[in-house]
Amino acid sequence: MPGGLDRETLEMILGAIDEFASQKLSDATLLELDERDEFPEQTVREMGSELGVQLLFIAEEYGGMGGDAMDVYRVCEQMARIDVGVATGVLATFLGADPIIFGGTDEQVKHWMTRVAEEGLLMAYGATEPEAGSDLGSLKTKAVHVTEGDEIVGYKISGNKQWISNGGFADLYTILANAPGGPTWFIVDRGADGFTQGKPEDKHGIRLSNTAALSLDDVEVGVDRVVGGVEGQGLMQAQMVFGYTRVMVAAFGLGAGWAALERAAEYSMGRIQAGGPLSSKQGYTHKLIVPHVLRLEAARAYIEDTARRINEEEGLFNTEGAIAKYMATVAGNAAADDAIQALGGYGYTKEYMVEKIKRDVRITTIYEGTSEIMEMTIARDRWQEHLKSRGGYYHDRAEALEALHARRGDVGADVTALAFHALAEVLEAARVSRLTRNQHLLFRFGEIIAYVECAGALVERAIAIAEGTAPAKTDPRFDAEAIAAISRAFARDAAYQAGEVGLRWVIGAGQFSDEEAMTLSKAVGLEAVQRSQRGLLDDMQLVADALYADIRP
Repeated sequence: MPGGLDRETLEMILGAIDEFASQKLSDATLLELDERDEFPEQTVREMGSELGVQLLFIAEEYGGMGGDAMDVYRVCEQMARIDVGVATGVLATFLGADPIIFGGTDEQVKHWMTRVAEEGLLMAYGATEPEAGSDLGSLKTKAVHVTEGDEIVGYKISGNKQWISNGGFADLYTILANAPGGPTWFIVDRGADGFTQGKPEDKHGIRLSNTAALSLDDVEVGVDRVVGGVEGQGLMQAQMVFGYTRVMVAAFGLGAGWAALERAAEYSMGRIQAGGPLSSKQGYTHKLIVPHVLRLEAARAYIEDTARRINEEEGLFNTEGAIAKYMATVAGNAAADDAIQALGGYGYTKEYMVEKIKRDVRITTIYEGTSEIMEMTIARDRWQEHLKSRGGYYHDRAEALEALHARRGDVGADVTALAFHALAEVLEAARVSRLTRNQHLLFRFGEIIAYVECAGALVERAIAIAEGTAPAKTDPRFDAEAIAAISRAFARDAAYQAGEVGLRWVIGAGQFSDEEAMTLSKAVGLEAVQRSQRGLLDDMQLVADALYADIRP
């Protein structure tokens, strides 16, 4: 990854995005465009030409700003707070460029990224197909050699792509096709002979983005358009970007979830019932507001930790990206759903933004890998870690959390350690009884693992904020006391997921006698998990107080 922006530059960009949105993407404008199902092409292009948003992911040596993963996450979150559809139009250029950035030759990266930076080109990522869906290994688009004598001088590409963001408006496309040497990315210009774009899809949400099918009928490209210059590298190149791009989509879920939640909280401050505002009533705040603060901020902690690792360490981080995306998008979708509930009949009307946000954020649980694909990715990888470590993977992480608790006892590290220990025991019980033949169990493990690992990241973030060692570009919304309360409350949720829910599914999948089930519940530490819930309502109230203090005019 590039070296990244300094904090002041990042904050300047975020402020410029807000100012641009206030002038050209007001709520009234967004609702009108949504009603017309219109992609605001000129506005999206102006975000490149006026704001230079597309420069963020391009290295300085090619005319970009050289943003890192933390910068991209913060900008993606800010964009999604405004509109997920517009953010998707920007994301599509990020995504379309990724095969070149991560897999292209030096000459290709320099040529194309310089053009994107200088010309503000819109790009599209052409991977998904009508029948293969997210299974890139099943693609049917073909690329055959064009030869002159014995020399390969180009390719003819034929096939169909589906659900392509910016598909109808992009200037440049990266297209995945099966070449004779295997799956390969190709760079294709709009307007190439035989290359056509379908009509816009009539979508449930993100109606301010363009989604269209692509058809390629003997579209001819030169050998210089093979990304990386070698056939057969396409799937590997796609894998190289998953950790990064899933963090971007996670940020969309985070931003949209917070956009909806803030509207619900603001509404509750002025809505009087039974002699007081809804914001003063636990039946409202503790059901419709606070649980979503916990999950969104747990997701943020994991996003920031994954972004840090992408910036600082070698690796693909596909599983970490999957956890970040799963937690943030599921949390964002749930927050938007409850925001409709929080506004009652108003929330169900198209006059109020929460209805639109709910339709928009739903896509984040589908594109760039569905939540179910994320669950399976998480479960399969962490299951292998459990096997390789002979059951020690999560016990070791629990012991590290216990050491953190000894150092700082106010962030819920002890309860989070219970969650990690319980998770280790649940996985071991599944191994001993050979329960992973049940596919549904693996999916549920993926969900539980996401909760527990996000709790661990939140503990570390809470400690870093308290000790003044958090990254300079971390989101500054909550202070140390509020983050500690959020961490303690979410730790209890994670412990419940690992202990109560994990035990439920293991026992539900196995053939355990009463005595065996009792032994298993003791190994999982079920009683300790239940005792750890003490103080939960008090912490939820602290979180509510911190949130309302933050949004109060």
